[in-house]
Amino acid sequence: MSQENIIEVWNAVLNILEKQISESTFTTWILPLEPQYFDDNCFVIHTGQAFAVNLLRGNHYNQIASAVKTVLNKELEIKIIFDEELQKKIEKKSKARAAAAQQQEQTAKPKYDSLTQMQSSNLNLKYKFENFVVGSNNKLAYVAAQTVAQKPGEKYNPLYIYGGPGLGKTHIMQAIGHYIIKNTPELKVLFITAEEFVNDVVNALARGDEKTKNMNKFRKKYREVDVLLIDDIQLIAGKTRTEEEVFNTFNTLHGAGKQIVLTSDRTPKEIPSLSDRLISRFEWGLMADIQPPDIETRMAILSNLARDSNIEVPNNIIEFLATVYENNIRELEGAFNRVTAYASINETPLTVENVKKIINYEEKANVFSFDGIVNEVAAYYNVSPKDIKGSGRSAKIAEARQIAIYLCRELTKQSLPAIGNFFDKKHTTILYSYDKVKNELNTNYSLSHSVETIQKLLNK
Repeated sequence: MSQENIIEVWNAVLNILEKQISESTFTTWILPLEPQYFDDNCFVIHTGQAFAVNLLRGNHYNQIASAVKTVLNKELEIKIIFDEELQKKIEKKSKARAAAAQQQEQTAKPKYDSLTQMQSSNLNLKYKFENFVVGSNNKLAYVAAQTVAQKPGEKYNPLYIYGGPGLGKTHIMQAIGHYIIKNTPELKVLFITAEEFVNDVVNALARGDEKTKNMNKFRKKYREVDVLLIDDIQLIAGKTRTEEEVFNTFNTLHGAGKQIVLTSDRTPKEIPSLSDRLISRFEWGLMADIQPPDIETRMAILSNLARDSNIEVPNNIIEFLATVYENNIRELEGAFNRVTAYASINETPLTVENVKKIINYEEKANVFSFDGIVNEVAAYYNVSPKDIKGSGRSAKIAEARQIAIYLCRELTKQSLPAIGNFFDKKHTTILYSYDKVKNELNTNYSLSHSVETIQKLLNK
């Protein structure tokens, strides 16, 4: 079999896999593979990443084997082998790309990286598209953000990005700002947190005789920009005067074709006390959610951090950290920085045992599942799991359902949308049930006793 033919076969395999595997996994682990040869029994592939051997065998072997079978019309054993020479070649290419990127950065338009430019927009230089790891958990938000960055004000206006804390909402929002400043520097970009916006409103209103002058100055600051990025917009809810200023600012910018991007920890309808007119406007454009990343994406994030920091981190450490920190990228990156800094300062070898001590890791006594929680609640209330997941409205079933939802959130730390999918309920229903139980635990003895008893049964 000639090298030309095997490359042709492998490219056909890649075309199949690209449609089946998340972008981050495909780019990080599949694309760098190099086919070697195949015969009537096996198909041999080399990788320059030692950890890729176990990862691909464990998580994607069947997909690779199926793709090979589709292309060759016969079933072969897939052998994935670590190749040190390939590793050196990949590292050499990576260094060359980094050097080229650095050169390009140095020769880019100077005003993009100037201190004045960054201060006026409030952007953080580290939050760019180039270092945002894309996975199935955030692909919609990523694609929408790129569309907005390339053609601000033309599509998806506003862009509303929502998801739990530490999942990359701020990163992708600021990446939009950086891209626009770099590629369309004549546009004025402003990033602000909702808390800062509230403070600006309060300060402008509190200056006595200067009130009118300061309110005009405040409005000019926010209404004479081309791109307005507001982070954690849920924090304005219930603040009547702030909501009014957001409403008027939104109308002014949107009416002028200016781009608005918002982030929140939940959808507009799920924000308590947010006015209906703001809910309506926030839903005008596109709402894109970001979910917790899968393990391949988390590993890709850590691999990128190690590469960008020029730090060698053993593959088993990357796997361990990616396993421990499942739901929060910020915590994942923080743990990585803490581990590598400690190891460097104290000249401590990076072993799993040492890492456990550094991050104060404790072995989990129990791993809870949605099904396990629902089954235990059903047994306690003498109803069926089907009743709890159904639409029955009796007081007994309703309370059992609300407690099950509350425990699913508390014990698994899964997102509200994920819990909603399991129960086949709207996000608003899940949020209401969770908040109701949480708020009544301190005042409703019967409810508190039931929750405590079920938790003890689950921990047995």
